[in-house]
Amino acid sequence: MPDDQDLSKDSQIPTNLRLLMIIEEVVRRGVSVRPIDLIDTIGLPKPTIHRLMQTAEAEGFLQRDLDGRSYGPGDRLRALVANAMSSERVRTARLAILKGLAEEIGETINLGTPDREGMTYLDRVETKWPLRIQLPIGTQVPFHCTASGKLYLSSLRAKTLNGVLSAGSLDELTEHTITSADKLREELTKTRQRGYATDNEEFMVGMIAIGVPILSPNGRLLATLSTHAPIMRCSPDDMLAFLEPLRLAAAKLSELNGHE
Repeated sequence: MPDDQDLSKDSQIPTNLRLLMIIEEVVRRGVSVRPIDLIDTIGLPKPTIHRLMQTAEAEGFLQRDLDGRSYGPGDRLRALVANAMSSERVRTARLAILKGLAEEIGETINLGTPDREGMTYLDRVETKWPLRIQLPIGTQVPFHCTASGKLYLSSLRAKTLNGVLSAGSLDELTEHTITSADKLREELTKTRQRGYATDNEEFMVGMIAIGVPILSPNGRLLATLSTHAPIMRCSPDDMLAFLEPLRLAAAKLSELNGHE
């Protein structure tokens, strides 16, 4: 009898929608998901969900976690999301917001999204100053020593954060880089509480930065909005003065995403 019920459930969802529904749920949850976690939500039997997730893994849309049982977004799914965010209409509206912010504060503006190894610059608007730090679109920067990366790490659950910190070394890129996991956790706690992150020459000598999160309607971090500048032109106090314009622009970008 239970087998009959499973077959009945399986037949209620069109075949061409099943994998899409699973991927949608994995992305919505924002954490690694086991097949058993999706039974009630998706309404399919565990063997079917398990088979579909294995197929998505084989094709690069999902990636198995270190525990061997749960799945998160794979390279193809992350590329799909980035391409969707870069569609012509969305990018035109987004660039208008970024350009307005760059004009207001007079420094380079970066839009970053998390990848597996670091933060990737999805978009940017350069400052008009001749002295500038070149980090073009597509550049990937470390999590632990950048404003955007620390924002992302601060959004992770404790278990996930521990996994990230234990999986890789905290490379010392400058004398100011935080290389202790305990000290980095303290910094991330401050970041979470105050709602912004800083980079005080931790990634690159002579460069400082500040960033704020871009949140989804349910409060999840979608991307980061940050600005950086040479310390000879911009002090840490100057950076703090950019917080309000950054937050207003981040709210506009969040609203823009919510309309898609």
